[in-house]
Amino acid sequence: MDHLKFLFLEPFFGGSHRDFAEGLIAHSRHRIDLITLPARFWKWRMRGAALYFVKKIPFLNDYNGLITTNLMSLSDFKALCGQSCPPSLVYFHENQLTYPLAPGEIRDFQFGFTDITTALVTDRVLFNSHTHFDAFFSSLPDFLNMMPEYQPKWVVDTIQNKSGVLYPGCNFPSASKAMSCSLPQTDSLPLIIWNHRWEFDKNPADFFDALDAILERGLDFRLALLGENFQKVPKEFIAARERYSHRIVCYGHEASREKYCKWLKQGAIVISTAKQENFGISVVEAIRYGCIPLLPERLSYPEIIPRAFHSDFLYKNQAELIEKLCFLISNYPRFQVKRQNLSKAMERFAWENLIDQYDNELEKLSRCKAS
Repeated sequence: MDHLKFLFLEPFFGGSHRDFAEGLIAHSRHRIDLITLPARFWKWRMRGAALYFVKKIPFLNDYNGLITTNLMSLSDFKALCGQSCPPSLVYFHENQLTYPLAPGEIRDFQFGFTDITTALVTDRVLFNSHTHFDAFFSSLPDFLNMMPEYQPKWVVDTIQNKSGVLYPGCNFPSASKAMSCSLPQTDSLPLIIWNHRWEFDKNPADFFDALDAILERGLDFRLALLGENFQKVPKEFIAARERYSHRIVCYGHEASREKYCKWLKQGAIVISTAKQENFGISVVEAIRYGCIPLLPERLSYPEIIPRAFHSDFLYKNQAELIEKLCFLISNYPRFQVKRQNLSKAMERFAWENLIDQYDNELEKLSRCKAS
């Protein structure tokens, strides 16, 4: 098919949203123009991004399709654009029906309804994992049942009939490009990696509690606290900077992709204690570059980690996390073969191995306009 032209509107250009948009644009055989807003104030993005974008977009008739994510009200955008809006695809990185609440926060159901109306008016919905897909459609009927009367239960089938799953591509070498996965130097303490957002839903408290527990058992480590922080630094990280001061080799987001990957290659263990994770690009990246994972036996992790590795690298509770972490720190040189096999298993998430599926989705989307 000839090269097509698409417009990508990203209302929250940071973290996995940014990685996804840039990766898709860099690897697609089609032209994709990108317009963004900074990654902050997500609630206001959902309320008002459509009003900003509608005045910033170029002539929409020049495009074969529109791509956006669900932190924008596509129904508002299409209402303002009128009939000039091309067929659209919405990528759900997260959703506001199942996203956990911050401590002390009360759920604003309007954000859930924004997700629903966005999914209703688009031509195609893609979720970033089967776990996310299942969670959304399992929660949707109960969400609608909260309405005291006139519940629009028809929306469940309407949305599901145009929905699918397509993993986000990751920016690392594909199977065709050999990748070193050598052990970290044995003459230095093992480097533990945290490369998630510094926010409540990633549950840093349990992570640092586990580190305290292994120190009490006489084990030691180095620590790289990577990952983005979009607003104020959480208190757990402020306390950790003082508590683990001489053990911390990196504190804060590493803007340089090259330096970030270098830290992952030096890493021995990557840990997640997340309460919410619909895919987990940061974990996949760390494993691909050679880190041994310790992940909850829930969320998306059992889906992205091959079953053969579940017993070694997934944990059921905090006590099991501590036990497995102690064992890995004491024995991580013994895991060289498994580290290499796990790294290879992550190849399937490289953009080079997924981009044809995305381009096929975009070409199908363009045919909606032709019809």
